Amino acid sequence: MSTAREAKAVVAVTGLGAVTALGEDAASSWKSVLEGLDGRRPVDLFETEGCRCRSAAQAAIPDIPSLTSKEIHRLPRTSRFAIPAAREALAQADLLLPNGQAKLPQIPLCLATTEGGMEFGERFLEEILAGRKGHLHWVGRYQPEQQAIDLQRCLGLYGRSIVIANSCSSGADALGYAAQLIWTGEASCVLAGGFEALAETVFVGFDSLRILTTERCAPFDRGRSGLLLGEGAAFLVLESLEHALGRRARPLCRLTGYGQATDLYHLTQPSPDGRALCQAMEYALTQAKLSPEAVGYLNAHGTGTALNDEAEAHAYSRFFGAGWKTPRMSSTKAIIGHTLGAAGAIEAVFSVLALSTGRLPPQWNSPNPLPEVGRALVRPLEPSFPLDHTMSVNVGFGGTNAALLFSRHD
Repeated sequence: MSTAREAKAVVAVTGLGAVTALGEDAASSWKSVLEGLDGRRPVDLFETEGCRCRSAAQAAIPDIPSLTSKEIHRLPRTSRFAIPAAREALAQADLLLPNGQAKLPQIPLCLATTEGGMEFGERFLEEILAGRKGHLHWVGRYQPEQQAIDLQRCLGLYGRSIVIANSCSSGADALGYAAQLIWTGEASCVLAGGFEALAETVFVGFDSLRILTTERCAPFDRGRSGLLLGEGAAFLVLESLEHALGRRARPLCRLTGYGQATDLYHLTQPSPDGRALCQAMEYALTQAKLSPEAVGYLNAHGTGTALNDEAEAHAYSRFFGAGWKTPRMSSTKAIIGHTLGAAGAIEAVFSVLALSTGRLPPQWNSPNPLPEVGRALVRPLEPSFPLDHTMSVNVGFGGTNAALLFSRHD
């Protein structure tokens, strides 16, 4: 569907933060993405013996100095990623007090995840199956609503919170929904993002589907062999331009378009014709009143799986024209992994940083690209150049597709 076509407010991005397998903040993650550092490492969070794949883009947990060790111990891994990323975004937007609390406690939270604190649910089940008494608080803290409460408590927020679980497009949809709140005048400032942690149930499930690679993840390469699972979190502060300028904030860019479409083709496989992805991109560009040629860089979903990359490549060739080379394109999942519900938010952060720096994340690990996208893929050491618009797209199980358009703020 198209979204907020008659939008009145201008949505500004005033802050961003991220925790990934390549860094404990947005700046270090971005630097590592540009340099091509690989986040892949052996998984040590749970037992992987018997799995075909035994590695993932496992992230280090940043320190949370404002919390005691007991308080941190009670937090699921997802919250330990989300809190530092959210605080980084608020700090850049000049919305964070020295004590780590938000300056505007009433702002809404718009969150995305697919697993929540699944490690607590897994721990409870393991205890029951072993004949021991599981702690009931593990069950209560496993739901994603609890991570929203964790964020509110740590940031001193009391506004409403919305949790979106829409498969792998969840992060993009959370940002798009947050933008809609501003476009429609329901909010003037929103903290939006996504978070995800590696969980045994999900890892083993993907491994049983035989879509995890035992080699390097190579999106859009003819020799691609599967995806690399990852974890992390990212948040952006979105606010109306009027609100941002009223408090003398410096906008990083504007979020000018959001589109969402569903193909209803298959539970786990994308539609081969890529029609819904084209619709999502078209809706985002229509809302921004731009043509496809205006997009300078596209952060693709690009999982490195056979079916997804083929469908995406077909969609881009259909949307941007045969033999297209603009926009330039890459999938950062090659080295940070597929972070599921957090993917749309993390990749939105990279799209904003590409827009503000003119640097393009190279397409790592893909020396023999699919012909439909070969001319468009960003290669290492390409020079930076001014960008006016960047786009981030995500495709999820169930046929969901989302596109976000970011534009330079003059």
